[in-house]
Amino acid sequence: MLRRKVLFHQDNARVHTSVLSMAEIHNCGFELLPHPPYSPDLAPSDFFLFPNLKKHLGGQRFSTNDEVKAAVDAYFDSKEESFFFNGLNAWKGRWQKCIELDGDYVEK
Repeated sequence: MLRRKVLFHQDNARVHTSVLSMAEIHNCGFELLPHPPYSPDLAPSDFFLFPNLKKHLGGQRFSTNDEVKAAVDAYFDSKEESFFFNGLNAWKGRWQKCIELDGDYVEK
């Protein structure tokens, strides 16, 4: 039987590298991809997902956390597969550029 392996990426924030977080990643069977220190330019959430989400949510007012969660869910549910595919391709390009630059900062 073929099994797909889940590759998991996160930055090196303390909350992500805590013993509890790392144990949960391991328990889920995910393979954790390495993230160079001081490289926020390589996290898709920082250069791709959150800037687009921020634009979408800009100017809206929410009364509860549930309203925020619903708005975020609706935003991501509205995105075509190509949105995520393009983001992952951009991420791949940034990693390749980082390798070419021997780990230096990748400009936008």
